[in-house]
Amino acid sequence: MASGGVGVSRDEVTGRLRAAGCVFAEDEAELLLGEAGDDAVRLERMLAARVSGLPLEQVLGWAWFRGVRIAVAPGVFVPRRRTEHLVELAVDGLGSGAVVVDVCCGSGAVAAAVRAQCPEAVVWACDVDERATACAELNLPAGHVVTGDLFAPVPRELAGRVRVITANAPYVPSDAVALMPPEARDHEPRTALDGGADGLSVQARVIAQAPGWLAPGGVLLVETSREQADRTAGLMCAAGLEARVSRCDELDATVVSGRRG
Repeated sequence: MASGGVGVSRDEVTGRLRAAGCVFAEDEAELLLGEAGDDAVRLERMLAARVSGLPLEQVLGWAWFRGVRIAVAPGVFVPRRRTEHLVELAVDGLGSGAVVVDVCCGSGAVAAAVRAQCPEAVVWACDVDERATACAELNLPAGHVVTGDLFAPVPRELAGRVRVITANAPYVPSDAVALMPPEARDHEPRTALDGGADGLSVQARVIAQAPGWLAPGGVLLVETSREQADRTAGLMCAAGLEARVSRCDELDATVVSGRRG
């Protein structure tokens, strides 16, 4: 039976996806057919891209993240569902006019989700990759997006005034990047994945700089792995922050928070 008016059967699309190793071939077929609508040429182009290994979200041009449709482009990190725990912690108690800075923002998914839940917050997003910040500008039209290394492009007048800093900095050890699924390893920027020899090198830089930006009582939230959490917390303690590990088993997520006294 044809679907979407493109003259290609759902079974054919599903079969090609399944043959390419797509585990959720039926669900992906539904999304591709829905996105293509009546455009058979576009469907074939998207299907060929997906079969070649391009992440589904990059093929579609978007991903759902905490109820927000996030624009995603080829070469940009695809937001993971586990990172929704970072947002849960960020919005807890966030008041009107509070300043939030999302470093290593990628597509701006975290910043956009925070802004969606707390529209009266002042949200900044920054990333070193211009492709990422181009996406973030689409996803955060009412916020502020800047390009540069960590906090470098953030206006200095915000130093000491930031209520929440979020960071999904790369935390995969360099030697483990090759073991990641090819969708990530081959199609997402290495800078968004590689956290250095122990996976903590970028985190360490974020944590060292964060206290100078946080307001009194402000909090730094860093996504990490279960195995790295104690070391991430140790870095926060060394920076003078009160560290706490938060684990969400449902999302398989680990976030370490560091509060400025």
